[in-house]
Amino acid sequence: MDYIALGKSNLLVSRTAFGAMALDKLPSQDDVNALVKLAFDSGVNFFDTSKSTPECERRLGEAIRALKIRDDVFIATKTSAHNAEEIAEDIDESLRNLGIDTIDLYQLEKVLYLPELGGDDGVAEKLQNLRKSGVIGHFGVATESNEIALSVMSSGVPWETIQLPFNMLCSEEVERIVERFAALDIGFIAMRPLCGGLVDNIPLAIGYLMQFENAVPLWGVRSLDELRQILYFEQNPPVVDEQFLAEVRHKRDLFN
Repeated sequence: MDYIALGKSNLLVSRTAFGAMALDKLPSQDDVNALVKLAFDSGVNFFDTSKSTPECERRLGEAIRALKIRDDVFIATKTSAHNAEEIAEDIDESLRNLGIDTIDLYQLEKVLYLPELGGDDGVAEKLQNLRKSGVIGHFGVATESNEIALSVMSSGVPWETIQLPFNMLCSEEVERIVERFAALDIGFIAMRPLCGGLVDNIPLAIGYLMQFENAVPLWGVRSLDELRQILYFEQNPPVVDEQFLAEVRHKRDLFN
């Protein structure tokens, strides 16, 4: 397993990240535990979830406690709060759901605009205070908007990470955004590496993303078989040659 520093946060995370947003679909907690155990035993140390799916937070937290691996993993979750008071409520709930004392990476999601220092909502100051007190280790933004992602680059708030949809079907504009985040040392988490199922070729998807050394693909894992495939091709990626790039271009042409 390869590991990289997630931008200026310096979290040394696995290049294969575990998206826990579908854990509530699994039949039982035992199935969740088996999935998390396989990921951890294979070197995955970065797990991402969201307060918007509290059952996923609870199941992930239970698996981490059952496996006794809290000290060896980084846990990220998200809030869609609009002000400091809502953040206080959300983070308390996430901490209870996950059964932990500290969230390693806390992300704002579903935002229509970025909060500013000194803003009436108090969001930026609340995040900084939570980090100062140790309740969270780092904070960032999760968005589906290229515009909001670009505004992170020029914000006065010291965002440490960005989570944005990024996969082989994305445009060259998004590729340039990824590269700009690398230059700014802001950690980049690649949401939807299979474009919501439109990409069904896992080795092609992995080979494409591995061209971007700062990108950490976040795989929405749903089964042991799917996780085994991802882990296998992460360890045995395809050769990125002209034939590979031609196939990527062909896939893009089909969907654009």
